[in-house]
Amino acid sequence: MIRLMSLQAHELACRRGDRLLFENLSFQTSAGELLVIEGHNGCGKTTLLKTLVSLRQPDEGYISWQQQAIDKIADEYRSELFWLGHHNAIKLDLTAFENVSIACALRDLSVSEDEVMQALDDMGLYGYEELPVRSLSQGQKRRTALAFLLLTQASLWVLDEPFTALDVKAVDFLQGVISQHIDKGGMAILTTHQQVDLTSGQVNRLSLAA
Repeated sequence: MIRLMSLQAHELACRRGDRLLFENLSFQTSAGELLVIEGHNGCGKTTLLKTLVSLRQPDEGYISWQQQAIDKIADEYRSELFWLGHHNAIKLDLTAFENVSIACALRDLSVSEDEVMQALDDMGLYGYEELPVRSLSQGQKRRTALAFLLLTQASLWVLDEPFTALDVKAVDFLQGVISQHIDKGGMAILTTHQQVDLTSGQVNRLSLAA
């Protein structure tokens, strides 16, 4: 059972070079909620997500997890977090099975080979599990990266355009996976150019549009 959690952003400001992307940005998201970040290209959606997962520091303000600044509880925060960016963060010379197995090992997840294979099969990679990832299509590479979602125990999922390169069937399946995570008391923050259709849970929206 995922514990009740909350994430807060306090008066955030982020810049790219000399350009101010956003400022005075405050929000909170809690267990059982999906937060969709909206805005035009270049408005700072990816920058905000990278800030939330500590890949960059805000120019102003701070982020807290369970009322504690994340830079003070970095290890605890990372243990509760799953991040998927534009890049799939997979090794092209390894197979889909090897990539997911290594991802689980790095997070100290005790999963069997059968569980890894099942996650890949559920993501639509049946018959492709043992092929080098470099030989897969862009959609199959994305599915490989997303298969870890079926195994992770992280409470907070931060996903940057997770539906990119997926077909309609895979999009529907992934939306179901996110819905189940929310139903179990998890949290998700994502950006997408597609309509999000969750079967349950609370969907909140945050616009960065000027």
